Amino acid sequence: MFLKGDKNKKVFVALSGGVDSSVAALLLKRRGFPSFAKATAGTDVYAGFIRGYNIDGCQDRDLEDARSVAQHVGIPFYVFDLEEEYKRRVVDYLLEGYRKGITPNPDVVCNSQIKFGLFYEKAREAGADYIASGHYARVKHPLFTFHSQCSTRVFAGTDADKDQSYFLWQVPRERFERILFPLGKLTKKQVRAIARDAKLPTAEKKDSQGVCFLGKFRFDEFLKEHIKPKKGDIVDVTGKKVGEHDGVWFYTIGQRHGFENTAGRSFYVVRKDVKRNALIVAYEGDAMLRQKEVSLTNLNFLDAGFERRFARGDTLSVFARVRYRQPLFEATLQKSGDGKALLVADREEKLFPASGQSAVFYGKKEQMLGGGIIV
Repeated sequence: MFLKGDKNKKVFVALSGGVDSSVAALLLKRRGFPSFAKATAGTDVYAGFIRGYNIDGCQDRDLEDARSVAQHVGIPFYVFDLEEEYKRRVVDYLLEGYRKGITPNPDVVCNSQIKFGLFYEKAREAGADYIASGHYARVKHPLFTFHSQCSTRVFAGTDADKDQSYFLWQVPRERFERILFPLGKLTKKQVRAIARDAKLPTAEKKDSQGVCFLGKFRFDEFLKEHIKPKKGDIVDVTGKKVGEHDGVWFYTIGQRHGFENTAGRSFYVVRKDVKRNALIVAYEGDAMLRQKEVSLTNLNFLDAGFERRFARGDTLSVFARVRYRQPLFEATLQKSGDGKALLVADREEKLFPASGQSAVFYGKKEQMLGGGIIV
């Protein structure tokens, strides 16, 4: 991607006010793009704070923290007000999904629609050649030009405990040509150490535990503000009533807490009957808890060669996960008609695939190949 001697490029860093994006900005300012320091000396770094749709009230503090970091690092600071679009593209999408009885993933949509959607586009309009963030993931770019036969590839972050590649599968493949993840090869411990050594204002700031931009809050209470609760039955696979719930919209597949349980033993939600407003549950050891197949739609491929093989009907061996931080399992991916795919685990697993959630597949050496929405 980068020609030797390529200088005076502009990179916009999505500066959130947290320690990760702060260190990403610092590293870019100090030595250009980490893997291509000599080729990109003279890079101009800018900070962009995204004002989204915030619930817990922390956004103003994050804004000031981000501004302080930009001043400390010595880079220009801009605010991108995307609150209305975030509400429309992420929050409304999220609520509509729950009303239908599915479980959307707001962080996946936030990355594809906001951070590497609108922010990416607006930063490019402002003259950015590249967009960077504090994600724990890796992008390997071709070593020469955009016309290279080698394509940009996306990999899991080196720190397995912090890897965020799962949330990036929906970003259009071509955008990764201009995306940089300076923290991709670092561990969280190393990032904290760099922040402390540089005396960054955010060095000791705790990691955010909330939903992307929305913040930290009781998610069930947030849903109930927008979706009216309605009592319904919990029944086991034999049809016996074993409890009540507040409405199928507030629960997800695999859930085992947060509702009445009169069965005398623990169970998991294995199906949601939206029409009847009923949750179907299974007990530990029940065969329904283990399965092999997951149907996917809305596929997005991050490797062109892999996509071509899928398109011609090949059965492809992959490593996959159907929820964040789930250990990767071996599986095959194949076309199943109507633009869908079938992900088949090599052996029965406790998958708990929830409609609306993401299944992400990887190749060898943790290269991310793409993903899809679970049907």
